[in-house]
Amino acid sequence: MKRPRRLRYGDEATLVEHLDELRARIIIVLVSLSVATAVAFAFHTRILDELNVLLPENHRHDIVTFNVTEPFTTSLAVSVYAALVVTLPIALWQLWAFLAPAVIEHVQRTIAALIVFASALAAAGLAFGYFVVLPAALHYLTNYDSHQFHVLIRAQSYYSFTATLLLAMVAIFEVPVAVLGLVRVGVLTSRQLRRNRRWGYFVVAVLALGLPGPDLVTTSLELVPMWAIYEGSIWLAVLVERRVALAAPAVGT
Repeated sequence: MKRPRRLRYGDEATLVEHLDELRARIIIVLVSLSVATAVAFAFHTRILDELNVLLPENHRHDIVTFNVTEPFTTSLAVSVYAALVVTLPIALWQLWAFLAPAVIEHVQRTIAALIVFASALAAAGLAFGYFVVLPAALHYLTNYDSHQFHVLIRAQSYYSFTATLLLAMVAIFEVPVAVLGLVRVGVLTSRQLRRNRRWGYFVVAVLALGLPGPDLVTTSLELVPMWAIYEGSIWLAVLVERRVALAAPAVGT
């Protein structure tokens, strides 16, 4: 496959060339996803062990399947989830490489910095979900009314729950990037965020109730970082506004 040509700002290309570049970048993403899925499936027992260890010790051997195909399909689904996480930076890079020629160079540097920042926040959200939220939520849920129920954990439901919750934590930690983007284009200001702080806290609480985890423990563990991230976003917005204000005279000259 021919490697797609990286265009620079101001370079001209025909519609066919743009479509060829788009097709090549999509193929790169799909091939990387396929390879990552194959590698993840080769090591899927290790991945499953890393997810099972989050369960309380007395429930780690209670994972069950209910039909002959479920062990295979569940392992394949977990491998795809893992591959999506691993190849996400590749997909973002290919998307950015395709769109970058339409953006002037100094804005390209800003967006590139935001992408790096977003990647770091995604890793932080994934780590927070894995090491903090999931263990506490699973301990509470699997031991709730333990004197009334004998808990058997269905593999498909358990791995789907863990993947969804981890994805939700990644999305939560990406809020500052969205806020900074809106501030940078002038849709939001730090003053608006501060003035509407109570409404912001209310909206965050409503969003937390809609996230995976029907219990108070999981919702609280999701809500507290959301409030902290909202406050952090306000201060980041202040910094962005100051930087834009300082850069404005330089641009004018």
